[in-house]
Amino acid sequence: MQPQKNIAPVRVEFDLSLTRTLIPLKDMSEAHLLELLSDADSEVICAGQTLFSRGSYDAHHVYLLHGNVSLVDENNVTTIIKGRSTLLPIGHHQPRLVTAVAESDCSVLRLDSERLDKLLAWSQVADYLQLNISRQRDFDEDIDWMMTVLKSNLFFKVPPINIEEIFSRLTPQVVYAGDVVIRQGEIGDQCYFLKEGEAEVWRHNDSNRQLLATVGIGRCFGEDALVNETARNASVIMLTDGVLMRLDKQDFFRLLKAPVVASISLESFAGKIADGAVAVDVRSEEEYAELHLHSAVNVPLNLLGIKSRMLDKNRAYIFYCNTGRRSRAAAHLLTQQGFKAFALDDCSSLFTQSRWRDLLDNRFNYVLRDGVAHQGL
Repeated sequence: MQPQKNIAPVRVEFDLSLTRTLIPLKDMSEAHLLELLSDADSEVICAGQTLFSRGSYDAHHVYLLHGNVSLVDENNVTTIIKGRSTLLPIGHHQPRLVTAVAESDCSVLRLDSERLDKLLAWSQVADYLQLNISRQRDFDEDIDWMMTVLKSNLFFKVPPINIEEIFSRLTPQVVYAGDVVIRQGEIGDQCYFLKEGEAEVWRHNDSNRQLLATVGIGRCFGEDALVNETARNASVIMLTDGVLMRLDKQDFFRLLKAPVVASISLESFAGKIADGAVAVDVRSEEEYAELHLHSAVNVPLNLLGIKSRMLDKNRAYIFYCNTGRRSRAAAHLLTQQGFKAFALDDCSSLFTQSRWRDLLDNRFNYVLRDGVAHQGL
């Protein structure tokens, strides 16, 4: 079948239950998944259309939801992929190693790879923090509120590695019924999260006063002040006594800068493993099963809080994923707990450059036992 490249794809509505099963989307919280899908494209592709071409860079995850697609490699060998036969993105290499052509009318989901990776890491670090917070009795009354804060899209621009820092940047402020927290027309330099109590949002016009919304626990307001220099477009007045958590603009900017994480290069990786270090793949179980570093164990980032007890603080661990974002977060989190944790540099090259092919394996899986990697059954 000859590719057809001049037919515009038709956008269709998302099947959320289907999308929720895709890899690695299935490991995201609903809040982060919905944020990811808010600007994603779901398309109907007609038979004969090209989804992507070999050698191209498009920075997208492409999932086949329905229909059949042929993947043609550099040797003109064709593989047919049937809808729902895989939950992984199809032909997922950059640059593309194959040309994908619709064999029948298809529906596909295209997701921005960078955005997916960032929201996935955000979601999984939030899961890690939720487990850690739940273990600390001092936070028993705050868990729900803190998790609501972590799901605020205000912080999705913050590097996932800095998620732990958010709460240290929030300053408590006791307020009383009738207090004007934000005044319309003023230039602000902070935003607020409502920890306790209730507030109302009012807008004043020349001749009247309009109630816009009621704000409850966990809600954020005044966030425009962190990213814009515009005047406040409404007033926020406390309806009851309460407690606010204030975030100043400068503290928000500090959160945008990721800290340095100790790392190890791909060139020195084999030597470190020979010296006793253990490689840890923090991707999903399905991503790991498809292809992973030889002798690497699989500890998905969202399970790191549970499985970290299987690690040995006297041994070095080298974390990796397919971009470096999840692995840097894992290394940072475990370094904070006293582990010898490193992130592997150049993760994006690991699965895309042929010179590292000898380091990869899809035949044997490895498991942690006494902090060391052992070949599984």
